[in-house]
Amino acid sequence: MQKIKLTIANRVYPLNVPVEQEEGLRLASKKIDIMIKHFEENYAVKDKQDVLAMCALQLATQSEQETISEAKTNEEVNKRIKKMNESLQEFFDL
Repeated sequence: MQKIKLTIANRVYPLNVPVEQEEGLRLASKKIDIMIKHFEENYAVKDKQDVLAMCALQLATQSEQETISEAKTNEEVNKRIKKMNESLQEFFDL
């Protein structure tokens, strides 16, 4: 474990994390701060909690959309594999 400090929304968060997670956590922290800045500049948001809620919603939505896209891709791949198997079965049954 490694001790690191992350700053999000001008607050410092000390964390104990596995070394292999440090880079991902730092990148996520930067991404959140960029999103906070974007929301503060483009929307009439007065409360930091509202900005953080908007960030959480956007990140969760992105994650859900990726899951939905993966599921659709997997479904399409499975359909194609099934069709190929049927074609091969027909070929070998001849």
